[in-house]
Amino acid sequence: MSHAAVGAPGTPRRYLHSLWLLSARDLKVRYATSSLGYLWSILDPLVMSAIYWFVFTQIFHRSVGEDPYIVFLIVALLPWVWFNTSVSDFTRAFKKDSRLVRSTAIPRSIWVNRIVLSKGIEFLFSMPVLVLFAVFSGAHVSWMLLWFPVAILMQTVLLVGLGLLVAPLCALYADLERTTALILRALFYASPVIYSFRDLPAPFDIIGAFNPLAGIFTLYRVGFFPDLWEPMPVLISAVMCVGILALGMWTFGRLERPVLKEL
Repeated sequence: MSHAAVGAPGTPRRYLHSLWLLSARDLKVRYATSSLGYLWSILDPLVMSAIYWFVFTQIFHRSVGEDPYIVFLIVALLPWVWFNTSVSDFTRAFKKDSRLVRSTAIPRSIWVNRIVLSKGIEFLFSMPVLVLFAVFSGAHVSWMLLWFPVAILMQTVLLVGLGLLVAPLCALYADLERTTALILRALFYASPVIYSFRDLPAPFDIIGAFNPLAGIFTLYRVGFFPDLWEPMPVLISAVMCVGILALGMWTFGRLERPVLKEL
């Protein structure tokens, strides 16, 4: 293959290189313009964890979750922040850089995938917080921690699919941006973050299993809490992640040209 072919806009090498540059730019802008820099990656989930830990352990009698509860919270709150911030940014993915979106020869899906990658890197940057709390709270780690990378992969597939679905729709219909914010607020409490999937009573456990985050959060947690292993939500989540990716790719292909006209 010639050098010109390798550098062509449509080649995977060029795409991945551009994806990395855009994601690195996002991270540099985020950290360079803030005096706290890296701390912002961990401050939000840390404050949320502290609030829920205080409320459910010091004020109210807690009947959900596992001990140590702070680890139980953080191991789900960190991926939730990745999910929440990514989907929020999807709603502005094209409008934020509309001039570049119109003029670049790189496939437009890169404006979605760069959000998933940059927010995913921030998620990985926050892992030392989980490690520290696990060590100091005396949490036990089992071989099921090997499911943790699988959870990351599934969440990546889910986010890419949602991004390809949400970004073009929000570019065409402005009201969907506020609607997405409301859905995310409700989804936090509908997802097993402050509780586990096992805590859901019937028939809500059947309904909750079709929330793809239920299976993903289960995989994140089983390394510390093996008793939380539930195959049903994990299998349903895996199927739904692939299904949402397929739907997102189909939707993006149909709406890409109308979005460019709208921008």
